[in-house]
Formats: sequence, structure tokens, C-alpha cells
Amino acid sequence: MKILVIGKGGREHALALACSKSKLCTQLYMAPGNPGMAKIGTCVNISDSDVDGLVAFAKEKEIDLTIVGPEATLSLGVVDAFQKEGLKIFGPTKAATQVESSKDFAKKIMAKYNIPTAAYETFDDYEKAVAYVKEKGAPIVIKENGLKAGKGVTVAYTLEQALEALKIAFDIPGNKVVVEECLVGFEFSLICLVHNDVVVPLQIAQDHKCVGDGDTGPNTGGMGSYSPVKKITPEIIEHTMNTVMIPMAKAMMQEDVSFTGFLYGGLMLTKDGVKVIEFNARFGDPEAEVILPRLESDFVQAILDVMDGKKVELKWTDKVSHGVVLASTNYPASSTKGAVIENLDAVDALVYHMGTKEVDGHLVTDGGRVLMITTLEDTLEKAYEHTYKEVEKIQCSDLFYRHDIGKKDMEHE
Repeated sequence: MKILVIGKGGREHALALACSKSKLCTQLYMAPGNPGMAKIGTCVNISDSDVDGLVAFAKEKEIDLTIVGPEATLSLGVVDAFQKEGLKIFGPTKAATQVESSKDFAKKIMAKYNIPTAAYETFDDYEKAVAYVKEKGAPIVIKENGLKAGKGVTVAYTLEQALEALKIAFDIPGNKVVVEECLVGFEFSLICLVHNDVVVPLQIAQDHKCVGDGDTGPNTGGMGSYSPVKKITPEIIEHTMNTVMIPMAKAMMQEDVSFTGFLYGGLMLTKDGVKVIEFNARFGDPEAEVILPRLESDFVQAILDVMDGKKVELKWTDKVSHGVVLASTNYPASSTKGAVIENLDAVDALVYHMGTKEVDGHLVTDGGRVLMITTLEDTLEKAYEHTYKEVEKIQCSDLFYRHDIGKKDMEHE
């Protein structure tokens, strides 16, 4: 099969690598791809926001299956455009992508179908939002309604922080804000392959959203992750499938926005059971970079089977994967471009390119999150040690990383 992966980040690098290992894949294209992805297939100079260009390319090359990485591309309606041309594509329609692109849309469905989540109110009026926040008090969560690339969410521990977040949110004309109770517990990600009411769970991962060690500082798109997560037992996963993931897929069918693609549950194990923090309409990033290397089944075959309505049993390695993100200095406030990255060839691990570019034969930074280094070992401790040993080899004046990815799970033993 000829396969096209749309996107250019670490998640897409991981998706492309998983496709490249499939016995079904004869040709792999990535649009636009990145320097790391160029080593496993053909990068095509078409922006992931150029829907017409992507459709034209898929028709010209007779692409058999397209897999969409970024949420922004999905929210542009790329799936609708491909389907209209009779092209096979794995991802949700523009309407179904609202599960991520509109926090209010997702919350309304959860409320209607009794899917456990944080209590909330949605506001388009600044004064009313302020009054509500003052009434509820802190801690409280402020979420901007639209796509924010993993940012745009403030967990406010003081009233001042909450009011500041509201002010920033409502400075954007026409912005809607969801205000939620602050869920307390252990956070984890469960991503499923979904087609209508066929829902196949992948392995659990834990993302580290805060920018700094010890979960300090602002939220980011994710600074590292690991898989599996000891604390999340098979019983908890089964319960989550039956109370959250399967009911959500069925609810979306009921609402006439049936979902196909990667349905991502951002979840919190609270004292009252598992509750939804958020849904996303695509694979998690950095979760893809630790989940997919553990998959022993044929990834492309699994997607095709799910799209044919078959329930798939996936095979996984028992090894633990652990990955650390190297980000630009000042991320998430800003990103750097053009800082030279050296010594990458010395790294003995999986190297995912998240925001890199080649300029005059040199690899340089080109975004907020730049690289992710992932290792697989028999235990989390060994993987943790291995990843950080490899991370230290990379030379670049403009990169930083967290030093405690996965540490909490090691301390729980």
C-alpha cells in the first residue's frame, strides 16, 4: 500500500515509523514531514494546512491510506475533503473533531450521556465568568474553548491566577471560556483506535504537561512521557473503557457526529473514580512517541481492521518506554529558530524530530518542542537512566528539558 502521513512533528514521526514497519507499506509519504522523517520515507513539500494540495497529491499518487496527525488539519475538514473524493483516510470529520476543537461541545455531550467529568460552566461574558469564579473559589480550571495546541488551559491555585487567566482569555474577541472544577488525582492518557462503535484501546501513557521539574510552571504541549503506567491497572483500564471511551464513541454516533480516528482520553483517576479532563481528536504528542514503539502488531493492519468494523486484539512488548522532550529556551512562551543541534548521531535511542529543520547541511531548531528521545528497557528505572544518558549527549545552546519524567511512578513502588 501507498501510505500518506499528514504532519511534521514528533507524533507524525512516530506514526510514520510505525507505518514503515508494516508489511503492507510499500511506499511511505509524509506531508510536509521533517528531517528525521526523511530517513524513513519521502517528504512532500505540501503544508499540513493545504487541504486542496493534500487531496490533489493523494489522487495523483493513488494513495491507499492517509493518516492525519495534527488537530489543526482535522479542524480544517481534511477528512471530509478526502472522503468526498473517495479516498481512504483515518481521522475524524470536521464535525467530529469538535470533541477537541470545542471544549463546550465535548462537555455538553459528556453531560447528556453521563460520561464522568469535572463540573463546569461555559461563558462568553467576562463579568459573568468573574462572578462564577469568585463564587466557586480556587483551585479552579480555566479553559479557552478552541484549539490551543495543548496550551490555553490554566489550573489556577489562587483566585488571582484564575482572574488573570480570564482576563487573558477574554482579551481575544469572541472567545468562549469553560470554567471547571479542579480534578485531583493521578493523570493518564488512554488513546483508542475508533470507527463508529468499534473502540480498540492502545496502551496507557502518562504525559508531563508542566514545563518545569516537579510539575511547576505553565502547561505545555507535553515535556515527556512513559508507558505503561503501573498505577493504572487492567481493571482501571477496563472500567475506563466501559464508562468513558465506549460510551463517548456511542454518544457521538447518537449525535450524528460518529468518530473515526484516534480518540484520546485525557483522564484523571480521582477518589471518586476515573473522570475526563478532556478529549482530543488525534493521537497524543508526546504519547505517540512512547506508545507506538511498544506495539508489536502491524499498525496499518490494525487501522484497516478497525475501519472494516473488526475488533482487533493488539500485541505489545512488556518493555517500558520512556521519552524526554528537548524544548527551545523560553518554551512555551516563545520558540527559537536556527540554533544548531550537534552530536545527534551519537545518540543510542529513538530520536523523534518535533521542531527541526535542515539549513546548509546543519540541523537547527525550528519550533517550541524540538526533539524527543525515547528508550525501551525492562524497567522504568533502566529506561529513565538510559534516556537521560542519551539526552545529555545532544549539544545545542538553546535547548532545555525536564529531569524528572516518570520519577513519580518510580517513587510509588
